[in-house]
Amino acid sequence: MNTSLQALSDAGVSIWLDDLSRQRLATGNLAALVADYNVSGVTTNPTIFAAALASRDHYTPQLSDLAANGVDADQAIRTMTTDDVRAACDVLAEVYTTTGGRDGRVSIEVDPRLAFDTDATVANALDLWKTVERPNAMIKIPATEAGLPAITAVLAQGISVNVTLIFGLPRYRAVIEAYLSGLEQAAANGHDLATIHSVASFFISRVDTEFDARLTKVGTDEALALRGQAAIANARLAYGTFTDVFGSDRFADLAASGANRQRPLWASTGVKDPSYPDTRYVTDLVAADTVNTMPEKTLLAFADHGTSRGDQVSANTAADQQVIDDLARVGISYDEVIATLEREGVDKFIASWEELVATVDNALHDAR
Repeated sequence: MNTSLQALSDAGVSIWLDDLSRQRLATGNLAALVADYNVSGVTTNPTIFAAALASRDHYTPQLSDLAANGVDADQAIRTMTTDDVRAACDVLAEVYTTTGGRDGRVSIEVDPRLAFDTDATVANALDLWKTVERPNAMIKIPATEAGLPAITAVLAQGISVNVTLIFGLPRYRAVIEAYLSGLEQAAANGHDLATIHSVASFFISRVDTEFDARLTKVGTDEALALRGQAAIANARLAYGTFTDVFGSDRFADLAASGANRQRPLWASTGVKDPSYPDTRYVTDLVAADTVNTMPEKTLLAFADHGTSRGDQVSANTAADQQVIDDLARVGISYDEVIATLEREGVDKFIASWEELVATVDNALHDAR
């Protein structure tokens, strides 16, 4: 095992890979990352699948078969992506078993075009769960207003959920409420709460990108001094909410029935500003009971020169709140920035999905 990554694992951080492709599966790359780089889970999203299928080499035989069967692009995407996720679940099956279901998870996201339709999201989530048919799959549902009741409904069926596209603290609190309500309904439905796991995916680098652009536009010394601070402060305050809620009497009652805490997952941890250290969204967010899902570039950078200095999150609440207060003082609205990020996040995933549909549609046409 890599010593830098092992130190991260020892600090209570689960290392997940934010990528999946048929090539990773066929070449044994994913299995090697699990064996040698402490990777204990995989996350996917529409952008990842769009990139994977844009290079058709490893998908060509299946695309030819699908074309011969007369399927449309949406059906083909469903088949190919669920096949990849199922295979990845099998690669991670031993991790799933040895961690009691805590890790060894592979996430697959509902169709992002359904992000504002609760009933359709629930139906799509149930279909993906049944199609992948692996206990270590995790269904990703966006934390939109319409997504919140869908999260509760899917959890109530005993299905593990990765809640994605969380940017702000008020929405994060609503996500936790949706999780607790889902557990309570799952218990009422007779499900074993110990088998249900969930993560709340809090996006990191995109927060800095948006705040930094606005701080640069303000241009004062006070504003410029705040660049690069918003995302980490935001995530650390979210962790404070996590520890408060999951230390409450309400959760204690659920925990007595075997319920698991919904761990914070740090997503979008690849650094977008090259002036920042390439491992900062890993090093500065080390805390117990968290997941950090990394693109391979970030994973390998941390393996090469990353340092785990232990818990960097739980002792900084006052300073982190001061960052948020200072942003308001220079004229930047936290709520407006977060609303923009959520809207753009959904739009980007929809655009990636439409790109994926177009790519597969063209491939099916060429194969006929």
